[in-house]
Amino acid sequence: MSLALYLSMSSFALAASISPGPVNIVALSTGLRHGFRASMGHVTGATVGFTALLLLSGLGLAELLLRWPGASRLIGAAGVAFLIYLAWNLWRDDGRISDGKAPRPPSALSGAAQQWLNPKAWLAAIAGMGAFGMGGGPLRIWLFAALYFVICYASIAAWACAGARLRHFLDDAGRMRAFNRAMAALVALSAVYLAFEG
Repeated sequence: MSLALYLSMSSFALAASISPGPVNIVALSTGLRHGFRASMGHVTGATVGFTALLLLSGLGLAELLLRWPGASRLIGAAGVAFLIYLAWNLWRDDGRISDGKAPRPPSALSGAAQQWLNPKAWLAAIAGMGAFGMGGGPLRIWLFAALYFVICYASIAAWACAGARLRHFLDDAGRMRAFNRAMAALVALSAVYLAFEG
């Protein structure tokens, strides 16, 4: 494989992984509420969950979904419902992060499940494998997934790190509540867009 192909794969992976989305918003919020180290379970689970979705897309899941459009609609509806649930929880959060009563950070399993309910992840996996994996044989599928794993992990971790850095500025319930509600509005807008686009 050529260097140009690796650069194209990397650029796609970075653009899809670093851009705002539900999983990255959870990483940011987890970094804010619990700190960087405690966010790494979510980061790891989300990365492993996405990489599994990416590999399955390259190994035939995308073709299966094309044959059964009802399954695609069901996945889309579940993704929109997940986004609405996430937005609601962010909106109603009271903003307190220093009283010792904060819930536990999301687990690795939760991070992986969020990717499977994330419409952005499905689009990135199917589009990425369609562009770079399928047609190049199993070796290219596995190499693309390995490259994507590294870039995805670093991208989600960067969101968690940004949250941990912002913690000092938002260690006030009112500011944190305003921040959470801004994030909730973005997630809700994503849900509305996906509901009407689909």
